[in-house]
Amino acid sequence: MIDIPLSVLELAPVQQGRSAGEGLAAATETARRTEALGYQRFWVAEHHNMPGIASSAPSVLLAHLAAATNRIRVGSGGVMLPNHAPLVVAEQFGTLNALHPDRIDLGIGRAPGTDQATALALRRTREGLSGDSFPRELAALLAYFRDSGPGGIIATPGRGESPEIWLLGSSGFSAQVAALLGLRFAFAHHIAPNNTEQALALYRDKFQPSEYLDQPYAMVAAAAICADTDERAEALSRPRELAFAYLTSGRPRALPTPEEAADFPRNDREREFVAQRRQGQLLGSPETVRAQLTDLVRRTEPDELMFNTLVYDVDERVRSFELIKEKVVA
Repeated sequence: MIDIPLSVLELAPVQQGRSAGEGLAAATETARRTEALGYQRFWVAEHHNMPGIASSAPSVLLAHLAAATNRIRVGSGGVMLPNHAPLVVAEQFGTLNALHPDRIDLGIGRAPGTDQATALALRRTREGLSGDSFPRELAALLAYFRDSGPGGIIATPGRGESPEIWLLGSSGFSAQVAALLGLRFAFAHHIAPNNTEQALALYRDKFQPSEYLDQPYAMVAAAAICADTDERAEALSRPRELAFAYLTSGRPRALPTPEEAADFPRNDREREFVAQRRQGQLLGSPETVRAQLTDLVRRTEPDELMFNTLVYDVDERVRSFELIKEKVVA
C-alpha cells in the first residue's frame, strides 16, 4: 500500500476535431470525478501559444473549477510569474481565496512556459522576464499577501487572503529557493526525471522553517497512464506522444485522435523519441504501474504525488485515475 496523498495536474487538452470549450468542459468533468475518487488537489498548468492546451488563464479556470466542485483543493501548476506583474497575481489569487477559503493553491513557476515573443506580448515589457528577476518578483508577490508590496501598495483582495503557496521547479535552483523561503516544493518529474532526486535532496538539506511551513514538504509530479492492460495503456499514450512530436518539431497542434496516432511511432527515429519521452513515466496496467510507482516513491520519498494524464477521451482519462486510486496504491 502506498499511503501518500494523490493529486491531479490538468492541461485542459484541446482534442483534434473539438473546440477549446469542449476541452475545458472535459477538464471540469475530470475535476468533479477525481474529487469523488478522493484526490487531494486539482491543478491546472499555464501555457500560451499552444493550440492543444486550453489552460492559458489559470485564475479564470480555477474560479470555474472551484465553483464546480466542493472539497478538492484547486490551484495553479503553475502561474508562470515572469508573465505577470506580482500585484495582478496577488489580486487574482486573493480573490479566489476570498471566494473559496482554504481551497486555493498558488503554485509559482519561474519559466515563462512559452516562447519569448509570447512572453513579451503577455508582460508588455522586458522587465521581469529574465530568470534573474524571479527572486525579486517572488518576494514582492509574497509581500502583497502579508501586508503591502513595493511602494506600500495594498492588494485587495490579497492582503490577509494568502492561498497555500508552492514553488514549482525542474532543477536545483527552484529547489533551493523553495528551501530558503520555507515554501512547499513541487518537482516536475514528468519534465526532468533525471533531476528529481538531486533537486529533492537540495530542498530537504537546505530547508529553513518559515511562517508558511515548519518542515519540508515535497510533491513529485509524474506523467501517468494506467489502463486495464499494458497494451491498452500503450494505445492511450500514442496521441500524447504524437502531440509532443509535433511540438518538438515546431508544429504544435491539438491533441491527435487515437485513430490518427494509432500507427505512431512509425520509424526508428520516432521510436527513439518515444523511448526518451517515456523515461520516468508511469505507463501500463495496474500491476505495471504499481511496480513503477513503488520504485519512484522509494527513490524520492515524496510527501505527495501528482499525476498528469494526457489522454484523448475523458472517460479513459478518469479511468486511469480510478485504477491508480483503487488498484495501484490500495
